[in-house]
Formats: sequence, C-alpha cells, structure tokens
Amino acid sequence: MTDGARDPLEILVALKTEPGADEEETERLGHQLRAQLLELDVDGVAAVPDGAAPAGAKGDVVSVAQWLVTLSATGGVFATVIATVRDWLSRRSGAQSIKVTIAGDSLELDRATAAERSELIEAFVRRHEGAAP
Repeated sequence: MTDGARDPLEILVALKTEPGADEEETERLGHQLRAQLLELDVDGVAAVPDGAAPAGAKGDVVSVAQWLVTLSATGGVFATVIATVRDWLSRRSGAQSIKVTIAGDSLELDRATAAERSELIEAFVRRHEGAAP
C-alpha cells in the first residue's frame, strides 16, 4: 500500500553534438548541461552510459551525452527543466540537438525557429504535466 506519494518523474536528456565533434568537446558540453540541470529543484542528474559504436562502423558518429533527471518536487519544475534545456541549447554552437524522453515519449529540440520550438515544447509539457509529481 502506498502513502499517496507519487513516484519520482524520470526524464532522459540526451545531447547530440555536431558530427565530427571530438570526445572532449562532447564531454565539456555534457558537463555544462548537467551543471545547468543541477541548479534546478531536481532530485538528481545521473549520467547514463550510451552504447558504443558498432564494430566496424564508418563515417562520422554523432556523439551523445545522456543524463537521467529525477524530479519529486511539485509545481513547475518539469516545465522549468524543459525550458532550461531549450535555453541551454540555443546558447551552444557545438550542440546539434537535445532529445528529452519521458515514459517512452520523446521531444527532440534542434535548431528549429524559436516559434517552432515553443509550440513543440508547449504540447510536450501539456502531455506530461499530469505525470509530474
């Protein structure tokens, strides 16, 4: 039996860097994003190892840094996380896109116009606000 408390909300945030970005650049950008997320009222931001490139893979592999953000706070923390990710991406030239996933539903933010991003974000937040603790 539960005491009425909700399970924490987990948000997977995956950063994709520009093709050809080196590992150091990806790590630097990933740590900057994590630092921004930790400034919010979240329970934690844990690294999620990404899969290694397949054996024999050729060409530019897009680098990814992934973070699992856990929330249990009430209020607008979920919307704040999404807005922080959006704003962070708009200020970084080496970041190609950020994919945010909640319970299998994903939103990919890229270099779309501000109006396009706002519309996508508003719809995504509306879908998940009821799930936020």
